[in-house]
Amino acid sequence: MSRKIGAFTLVVKDYDEAIQFYVSTLNFTLIEDTQLDDHKRWVIISPSKNNETNILLAKAATPEQEKAIGNQTGGRVFLFLYTDDFWRDYNDMKAKGVIFIEEPREEIYGTVVVFEDLYGNKWDLIESKK
Repeated sequence: MSRKIGAFTLVVKDYDEAIQFYVSTLNFTLIEDTQLDDHKRWVIISPSKNNETNILLAKAATPEQEKAIGNQTGGRVFLFLYTDDFWRDYNDMKAKGVIFIEEPREEIYGTVVVFEDLYGNKWDLIESKK
C-alpha cells in the first residue's frame, strides 16, 4: 500500500498577505490560486514545485477559526521545513525579516532553528545530517 499526506490546511487572516509571506519571504511556490466564490479561494503553496506535501491556505471564516490563527498547535512547533542548505535559507530568511526565536543549534539529527511565520506559528528549519 502506498499512501502520503498530499496537503494540510493552515488557517490564515488574509489570502494575499499569506501568499506574499510564504512566496516572497520563505521562497515557497504558489501552486494554485482559484476563486471559489465571493469569499473563498483554493490557495495551494509548497516549499518547492516537486514537493509531495502542499499547504492549503484557508482564510478563517468564523470566530472559532480566527482564534486558531497563529496558534494551531497550542504554542508548540507546528511545521518542519527541511532544507538541503541550512545556512543559505537561514541567512536569506533573516535578511527578509523572518523572526527567529532562538539561535541555530546543532542536534544529533542536524542543524535546526525555530522561527515564526507571519501569524506566530512556530516552524523548525532543519538540515538533516545525512
